[in-house]
Amino acid sequence: MFSGIVESLGTVAEIRQEPPGCRLIVREPRIAAEAAVADSISVNGCCLTVVEVRGETFAFQAGPETLSRTNLGDLKPGSPVNLERSLRVGERLGGHFVTGHIDDVGRLAERRDYGEWSHFWFELPRRLSLQMAPKGSIAVDGVSLTIVDSEPDRFSVALIPYTLAVTTLGPIKAGDKVNLETDVLAKYVQRLVEARQWT
Repeated sequence: MFSGIVESLGTVAEIRQEPPGCRLIVREPRIAAEAAVADSISVNGCCLTVVEVRGETFAFQAGPETLSRTNLGDLKPGSPVNLERSLRVGERLGGHFVTGHIDDVGRLAERRDYGEWSHFWFELPRRLSLQMAPKGSIAVDGVSLTIVDSEPDRFSVALIPYTLAVTTLGPIKAGDKVNLETDVLAKYVQRLVEARQWT
């Protein structure tokens, strides 16, 4: 379980093919110094398990399902990634409950910059819009954000200068893919509504 508050930007050091998946090696000295094999770390919002720690790097194994259903399959050596270690019981929850299980990939449709501030519109599969509402929560590449507007095929968020500076969202441009995870509470509400139609 995560909060959507990115701890650090890491850098992809290497991608080693391990068919049918790959080994994703990330460099971030501070997190590497405290990481251990079997730890859960959110990488662009995707919960992955540490399989190796070596010096300033730590590695994950990503299978074909993960690579095809998230933007992790598009990463290259040198790509920045958002990193967050799993929550400890008793810690403050600064964002919202994020599981690290990506629902789908969205695309940045429109970006409006106002000085150091930005307003983004993302396109998404319509089925996810049922789990979204204005002032609700969404994790975009693992970043906990508040939804400004929600329409059937898109939603918008407003980003402060700090978020743009310390996450991968700062440099993205129209057409770029992002990992989306809707609010887990909204998933259960939708399921309860659907279950009323069961016979």
